[in-house]
Amino acid sequence: MTHRPPSGGLAAVSAALLAMSRHLEMRDVLKTIVASARELLDAEYAALGVPDDHGGFAQFVVDGVSDEQWKAIGPLPRQHGILAAMLHEAKPERLADVRKDPRFEGWPAAHPDMSDFLGLPIRDGDETIGALFLANKRCPKPEGSCGFTAEDEELLAILAQHAAIALTNARLYERSRELTIAEERSRLAHELHDAVSQKLFSLRLTAQAAATLVDRDPARAKGELQQVAALAAEAVDELRAAVVELRPAALDEDGLIATLRTQIQVLDRAHTARVTFESLGVRALPAAQEEALLRVSQEALHNALRHSGAGHVDVTLVRRGSGTVLRITDDGQGFEPAATRQAGRHLGLVSMRDRASGVGGNLTVESAPGKGTTIEMEVPGG
Repeated sequence: MTHRPPSGGLAAVSAALLAMSRHLEMRDVLKTIVASARELLDAEYAALGVPDDHGGFAQFVVDGVSDEQWKAIGPLPRQHGILAAMLHEAKPERLADVRKDPRFEGWPAAHPDMSDFLGLPIRDGDETIGALFLANKRCPKPEGSCGFTAEDEELLAILAQHAAIALTNARLYERSRELTIAEERSRLAHELHDAVSQKLFSLRLTAQAAATLVDRDPARAKGELQQVAALAAEAVDELRAAVVELRPAALDEDGLIATLRTQIQVLDRAHTARVTFESLGVRALPAAQEEALLRVSQEALHNALRHSGAGHVDVTLVRRGSGTVLRITDDGQGFEPAATRQAGRHLGLVSMRDRASGVGGNLTVESAPGKGTTIEMEVPGG
């Protein structure tokens, strides 16, 4: 009788595919595939390797090996032996004892002992984009025989086909994020160039004017020099703010609340306006929502600190019913939202609305000339 996972083969495959579909980050996808494969086939060990272009692995994820064991094993493996066969011959391998295969080239001293083995390439068209390895089937088996069956191989092949889709999606997602970051940096670079170049040009002209007035009109020269000092301070503010925006957000490590608090503390020091932050009752949110909330807050703060003339900007993150609300309020000069749209000056409102709707949320803007501005973004969850 074939030993199957308690939930049954197809049910386990279904659960594995659902788990894979929940993730977009490459590392999360790899971990989910490996854990799903090991549970699906009831193996003691599972691994997944994504090759690089230099004879090694760009990523190699294991399941069933503790962190301490993995550290003791040492560097990532090279593409040799059975691992190379999976990648270069691109065909399944089912072995009674991997140690007795002529291609076996040994493993580090701290590596766990493995016997029966099932390996399968993960392919995207003609390209092998990874390989799944399982070892030590947990089932009764005669000495020297393989616990992995032809049915196991078929189930793993189904998983590998969907793993290829999940890995391809994760690669596309990472590429899209890289492009988004590149676009964001390009926007900031243009903005920095325009703003600081204008300030420095004005500073230069004002300094020249002061130099010509020193002898014949000292009082006017003094006024020009005071203007030089003000322009220099503004240029410093522009540079500091740009550095803050260019610095990678520590969302993955610190979460939204800590990241917002840190960035707002820096902005408060860098600008003459008072910038404050308060968070009430908000728990961790999905990664996409946290990133969208962070980007909207950065755009709104950018507007408030550089364009509104505000003396105070207040940022709050609070729970509202079953959702989370980000609110950025300033006491600046305000504007007429409808007139701004008609004039084609969106102040980033279009991108903010797109970010909000992209994560199932919505964005509202309240402003009027002389009345300040409040931007509010609400997302479900938290």
